[in-house]
Amino acid sequence: MAADVELIEAVRAALRGAAQPELARPMQAYMKSATPFLGVRVPMMRTLTQAEAKLRPFTTSADLIDTVLRLWREAGYREERYAAITLLDTPAARRLREPTVLQTLRELIVTGAWWDYVDELAHRVGDLLLSWPAEVRPALLTWTRSEDRWLRRASIICQLGTRDRADVELLTIAIESAIGDGDFFLRKAIGWALRDYARTDPAWVRSFAETHELSPLSRREALKHLP
Repeated sequence: MAADVELIEAVRAALRGAAQPELARPMQAYMKSATPFLGVRVPMMRTLTQAEAKLRPFTTSADLIDTVLRLWREAGYREERYAAITLLDTPAARRLREPTVLQTLRELIVTGAWWDYVDELAHRVGDLLLSWPAEVRPALLTWTRSEDRWLRRASIICQLGTRDRADVELLTIAIESAIGDGDFFLRKAIGWALRDYARTDPAWVRSFAETHELSPLSRREALKHLP
């Protein structure tokens, strides 16, 4: 297993070349980030990262993971961590995904420990769940009971957009495990997940809201688009 150092350096150079210092400080303030920003907006960051990755496609899952982890762990700017997440989503990377990638996502969620990282990573968790439910579901059940609020948030929102493919039992367990927690990010996640699933089964969501003591925030978000 070996990180693609040339790709990492190319991504870093591309991001620095696109830096806009006048944007960096406001972006850092908005995200309440201890890590500085370069001032590269997300669409540009993705474009630059994907372009570099296309020139150096991964050939093994191990190399993909090692490169992602090295770029993430050594990041000096927040955009470099965004780029590490983006590397997981390139066409070549998608072909190399396997259930063991979940361990990498877990590390990024726990060490990232903020909503911008976690919400992006949760989508990748959801992709793995759809592709390998037998392998991924047991791990997510342990996340629902974790003391780490970000793993719990990821377990709640990882099925956003899955509609009729959603594992409703898992969604229920994830929400019920956090329903009494006063943490804003968990309460928001509960409302968000329920609101999203209401597009598929509004009656189920309304029934869930009527039979559970949701926080005002969660309830408001869950029922936002229901008549």
